[in-house]
Amino acid sequence: MRLPGLADWWMHRRTRVEHTSGTKESAVHALMMTEAGIPVLMGLLARVNPLVLSVMGGAALAHGATAVYDVSLAVKEREVHPIEQHIHSFLEVLPLTALAFTACLHADQVRKTLRGGPDPQDWRLLPKEHPLPAAYLAGLAAIIAGGVALPYAEELRRCLRTATASREVPALG
Repeated sequence: MRLPGLADWWMHRRTRVEHTSGTKESAVHALMMTEAGIPVLMGLLARVNPLVLSVMGGAALAHGATAVYDVSLAVKEREVHPIEQHIHSFLEVLPLTALAFTACLHADQVRKTLRGGPDPQDWRLLPKEHPLPAAYLAGLAAIIAGGVALPYAEELRRCLRTATASREVPALG
């Protein structure tokens, strides 16, 4: 996700999103990162069970709906080039892809989910039985921070700064 996320951020920067759809679109990007980030964290840290699979599925649906809203907002305010549309297409399917991969690796939990998760443990957020190494998680966090969170935080900062500056300029006439 790092490279497509950076490419999307770069497209927003090139089209000067802070002067068009601005803070509203940038806030939608933060929402989509949250919709994708929560299930990723759960998949990395928690035991995959019906709760985790349900959250992943719900987040994937929410992310898809938010992505449609994001693009509809953007095209009203600025030019969205075909390459940016293709980048968006790739980013849109990532939550569904992650869910599909997780479901393939945990078919037993998919069956439990489809049966309504009969065991009380099915609906509890439980730590992984075999946690991922701390160094791996730290490296992954650094990549996500550098390739996703920081660029979009910079975008939001630009949008907020531009919005504040435009409110400070008195209207002529």
